Amino acid sequence: MPLIVITGLPRSGKTSRAKELEKYFTELGKGPVHIVSEADCIARSGCGVKESFTDTGKEKQIRASLKSEAMKLLTKSTLVIMDGTNYIKGYRYEIFCMSKNARTTQCTVHCAMTVEQRNARREEIVQSSSSGELDAETFEALCQRYEEPLDTSRWDRPLFTVYGGEEMELARISSALYEQAPLPPNLATQNMPLSATNFLFELDKSTQTIIDQIAAARKIGLDGPVEIPQAGMRAEVPSNMSVAQLNRHRRQFLNYVKMHTNVSSDISKIPAIFVQFLNTNTNGA
Repeated sequence: MPLIVITGLPRSGKTSRAKELEKYFTELGKGPVHIVSEADCIARSGCGVKESFTDTGKEKQIRASLKSEAMKLLTKSTLVIMDGTNYIKGYRYEIFCMSKNARTTQCTVHCAMTVEQRNARREEIVQSSSSGELDAETFEALCQRYEEPLDTSRWDRPLFTVYGGEEMELARISSALYEQAPLPPNLATQNMPLSATNFLFELDKSTQTIIDQIAAARKIGLDGPVEIPQAGMRAEVPSNMSVAQLNRHRRQFLNYVKMHTNVSSDISKIPAIFVQFLNTNTNGA
């Protein structure tokens, strides 16, 4: 049940690459292969391509739709290809957590462009853009906002960068997906059942205690990792992170738990899950 995340600017050849991957893996007998298309999500939303990148609400809606559709298709017998710009590293990290939770392998295909290719695409857009479609101004804004995938980022690995006119390393992509073991889900991405009536109260109290422990350690000048005895591990959060920032991450964690119907009713496990969540999300993740 591998997942291929395609990322790149508009007009960089993403859909052509997706179709090439679909053909290659179908012929290898790795099907069924499903392409989850950002363009289809935009069409179903009823807005134009330009609005989908300039209206924050619409953009979030389309990203959520793309991710949700991919999540539903991830099974033991399918290969899913996410064909979209996927230009925000935080969004790619969410997808990475999704594939870890599904216990599947994943790789990233970056459809890159040289400066010359980018300029040529801009000229094509100027010549052909119509109302509601991508225009040169929006394309330029996306070029500035685009967060390129990096081989040093665990959520982008393994990374395969391909420029227009180049051939994809299809055999290497296949090896990365089918000859490697999937990353095991960590505590912060696992879902467990929510049932105890006092669970949310205990959850709130337990996570607040951990924030207080970190704040107390910083007050006495401890800049390194903070030992959290009830979690059996250390909180490795940046020393310059304020209590307000820590509490923002705490609220994100609480919301995560409340939005999932499968989070542990065993309150003793919560400290470790929360500390792992902090370690993951306060260090560039």
